[in-house]
Amino acid sequence: VQLQAYGGGLVQAGGSLRLSCAASGRTFSSYAMGWFRQAPGKEREFVAAILWTNTHYSDSVKGRFTISRDSAKNTVYLQMNRLEPEDTAVYYCAADRTSIWSTWDRGRIEYWGKGTLVTVSS
Repeated sequence: VQLQAYGGGLVQAGGSLRLSCAASGRTFSSYAMGWFRQAPGKEREFVAAILWTNTHYSDSVKGRFTISRDSAKNTVYLQMNRLEPEDTAVYYCAADRTSIWSTWDRGRIEYWGKGTLVTVSS
């Protein structure tokens, strides 16, 4: 099983980026998929997750980020708008059978991908 995230880069504050995560090795259509991030010197934190049409966001990104998925392509997306320097982090894709969102909040997730770096300049 592999989760490959891509789409990171350097963007100015107020700008937008779209991250993608392609899953391979199994079908994840019945799995929740989502994103976490880890800023320099900080612990990894939950960002957003989705199962079917149900979504869950951290308070820090609610209203600015949108998660979506294409189950036919085994791909999840994270549209990030109005980016702030505080959003600078390595973003990780994740997948798990559970859509109990408190489990996602705690980061107890089965599958993890390698990260992609997002840098927001002020």
